[in-house]
Amino acid sequence: MSKYDQFIKDVGPQKFSRGGMLWMGFLILLIAAGIVAYIDQLIEGQVVTNMRDYVLWGVYISNFVFFVATSFVGAIVVAVLRLTNSEWRRPFVRLAEIVALACIIMAGITIVIDMARPDRMLNLFIHARLQSPITWDVIIIPTFIVVSLLLLYFPLIPDFAILRDHYKGNNKRLSKIYGFFAVKWQWTKEQLKLKNKSVHLLALMIIPLGLILESIDAYLFSTTYRVGWDSSNFAPYFISGAMVAGIGALVSVVYIVRRNKQLESYITEYHFDKMGKLFNLACIIYLYFNINEYLVPLFTAKKGESEHLETLLRGDFAIPFWIVTLIGLVLPAILLIFKRFRKPKPMFYIAVVVVICSWWKRYLIVTPTLLHPYLPIQGVPESWRHYFPSLHEWVITSATLAMALMIITLLVRYVPVMSIDRLAEEEAERVSTEKKATI
Repeated sequence: MSKYDQFIKDVGPQKFSRGGMLWMGFLILLIAAGIVAYIDQLIEGQVVTNMRDYVLWGVYISNFVFFVATSFVGAIVVAVLRLTNSEWRRPFVRLAEIVALACIIMAGITIVIDMARPDRMLNLFIHARLQSPITWDVIIIPTFIVVSLLLLYFPLIPDFAILRDHYKGNNKRLSKIYGFFAVKWQWTKEQLKLKNKSVHLLALMIIPLGLILESIDAYLFSTTYRVGWDSSNFAPYFISGAMVAGIGALVSVVYIVRRNKQLESYITEYHFDKMGKLFNLACIIYLYFNINEYLVPLFTAKKGESEHLETLLRGDFAIPFWIVTLIGLVLPAILLIFKRFRKPKPMFYIAVVVVICSWWKRYLIVTPTLLHPYLPIQGVPESWRHYFPSLHEWVITSATLAMALMIITLLVRYVPVMSIDRLAEEEAERVSTEKKATI
């Protein structure tokens, strides 16, 4: 029996269970419905949506901002904790890489969906304006996708080699597939040195890339000088919000994977407690920037901004605003102070609530501001004065979320969720230490 067999069985590729097949079928149905709705949107035009001259950024851009925010978890957990050699982060790293990659891919796709004429996308490159945040957004998103993909792939190479050798005798097709991705890995000193240097360099790169990505995303809003977006606080506000959304998504995925793969001995309450403290810190930081964004302007705002704040605090958007603020931010920040709420199941429920509220938070950032245009709304249809996504928008948006979940599901099923090579090394070190202790 190989020293890797037990770890392959525990954290390696697994076949879909009946529940897994039903889950995949559900996601495929959502995606198929989204494709049909998007084709109809291409044929009929944006008239099938409820976006008009005023709310020209609707739920699609809200969804885009959410995906960008969630992908930031790759910079937080993968890079920062890897570079600081925090041992407790090991069970989270690969899953964080998977979540980050799935979300940033879907952020790029969502931008295309929002375009009424995607056939003109080439104009973004041909007629790019360097002073425009949109140009830099077009540059930074593909760059972040490539770095996220490499940061996931390079640490996987030794595991692909292990799976190549594992399946050589009983499944030659799988052995060839994993062998292709293993790129002739043989654990030589040169290969190990090159891999470690590459991972370290990518971890260093993804931190500034993540900060730039979130900052540019914020500049897309704040450089428009619109009421509600005209804030020098927006970049750190977006970055702190991305920390909350990203860690919330990661905790949710880790809990589900831990339960389905029965990884309780690998991902323990100790790991959740540590991540819970980081989660709590992220919530407190984001709460601070929310206070700066909404409370301080109450005393200094001009007429236009006062009307915007009134809409959020006591007007049409007051109920969702207070729900996402109190239930999706203040309550988690309080609960996660206590150790009993940093255990796996309570943290999972808190994380799910935070992720849902984080999505709606982006909707509240986008929509109310657009309903306060530069010029008074007059001489326009009554329907233009309000905005709520149409059926087409909801179906397409649901499909993008389903596609992100499908990417995560497929990677979790066919890629080791933890480093088999590293687990084997740690087990060998443990056995060696025990032998020395007995001697």
